[in-house]
Amino acid sequence: MKELVLVLDFGGQYKELIAGATRQLSVYSEIKKGGLSAEEIKRLNPIGIILTGGPNSVYAQNAPVCENEIFNLGIPVLGICYGMHLICHTLGGKVEPSAVGEYGRVAVEPTKTSALAKEPFTALMSHRDCVAALPKGFDVTMRTETCVAAFENPQLKIYGVQFHPETKHTENGGNILKRFLYDICGARGDYKIDDYIQGKIGEIRERVREGEKVLLGLSGGVDSSVCAALIAKAIPSQLTCVFVDHGFMRLNEGDEIEELFGGNSQLNFIRVDAKERFLSKLKGVREPELKRKLIGEEFVRVFEEQALKLKAHQFLAQGTIYPDIVESGDENGAVIKSHHNVGGLPTDLNFTGLIEPLSGLFKDEVRELGKRLGLPDKIVNRQPFPGPGLAVRIVGEITQEKLDVLRSVDAIFREEVDRANLETKPDQYFAVMTDTYSVGVKGDGRTYSPVIALRAVNTDDFMTCEYTQLPHEVLGRASSRITNEIPSVSRVVYDISSKPPSTIEWE
Repeated sequence: MKELVLVLDFGGQYKELIAGATRQLSVYSEIKKGGLSAEEIKRLNPIGIILTGGPNSVYAQNAPVCENEIFNLGIPVLGICYGMHLICHTLGGKVEPSAVGEYGRVAVEPTKTSALAKEPFTALMSHRDCVAALPKGFDVTMRTETCVAAFENPQLKIYGVQFHPETKHTENGGNILKRFLYDICGARGDYKIDDYIQGKIGEIRERVREGEKVLLGLSGGVDSSVCAALIAKAIPSQLTCVFVDHGFMRLNEGDEIEELFGGNSQLNFIRVDAKERFLSKLKGVREPELKRKLIGEEFVRVFEEQALKLKAHQFLAQGTIYPDIVESGDENGAVIKSHHNVGGLPTDLNFTGLIEPLSGLFKDEVRELGKRLGLPDKIVNRQPFPGPGLAVRIVGEITQEKLDVLRSVDAIFREEVDRANLETKPDQYFAVMTDTYSVGVKGDGRTYSPVIALRAVNTDDFMTCEYTQLPHEVLGRASSRITNEIPSVSRVVYDISSKPPSTIEWE
């Protein structure tokens, strides 16, 4: 039996980063609701428990809690952010609002020898509450200028950290988790990504019986392509891939996707031209959440129509990955933005079931899965593109004119970044048409047109990111070409926001 670490969820934005980080350290993890009973935990027999962060204050009425008995099981526990507050509050300490919150990277200083960290480092903080009084038997092991950054009780094997070691923003955060898993929990490290592949193949075969069909929404992106490869491996003669050309693709992208996938007989590729119906659906719509929900519903309606034409397709499959789900909100978490394939799904879905074999993975894990499944690099390393496409890169109402302009602008920017042969290439780079209008001068005449924003980020997991510090000569060439080649554009700006506090997309 493989060793297991339980991640108990209290609505934290980074819960799947925690699970993903443990798997990257070769330790299998599962996410369960924070209220999971101590009896059920004993039945699952984990080697460790990690309590996630969350948006609530632990002292507030109806704040999510765990069973007190969890701390008496003898199983090592690590509380992160809200999880640390929960340990403190449950075991008799005190948590209260801080005069000053901590957001972003903060310097952390060890104050006492700890099994988790021994040297000063910077860590990602995102909290307003802080530990004001420790539970009996606990010692402070790390501090920032304004708060307790970590405490522990080695005898009880209970540890808490205010920061987020699961994110790339925390210096040596992986080592902190590794010490908890291996030095404290005694992990052997017996989990491999191949186990995930075999497990999902088994699940798909068990769910989709012989003679039943699966209809997959194939966008041509990394996630849906890997999803197609995985399902095709499980049930090779029972899959149909439908590419819905909604009219919000990048320049020439629809034709490129058809050329790439159309010749694969295992995928049974079908292209549906739905440009006019999607544009009509979004006429007059400005609010980004409504855009996403309308696009998501229309996607499914197209899939349903195709299923009726093809007959006997009982299941709808999607390449949904976890960042889509966590940003769309869940039981304890806040909605950041509804992804078209999650928050946008209608309640009256006319399929027997939904198959999402990648829904527990992050982008880097999906890419690794794709390599293991034998997909070519040009698919596995393809730059991510949101399902709603350019519709969420045009702030405000969508029109055909705006789409045509943004396609050309985006193509120029991506071409200039590619031509630069940068030593470290951004993981995602694109253009946004804002709804801010700016006065310009072209040919001695006044212009008044939307400002174009360029965006480039570096990220491993797409739950956090840093903006890419592109060379000014690259930005200058891109801006010059855009304003010279696109008559309606007279001003270009560069987005230097990271995630958090921003998101990667503008809408």
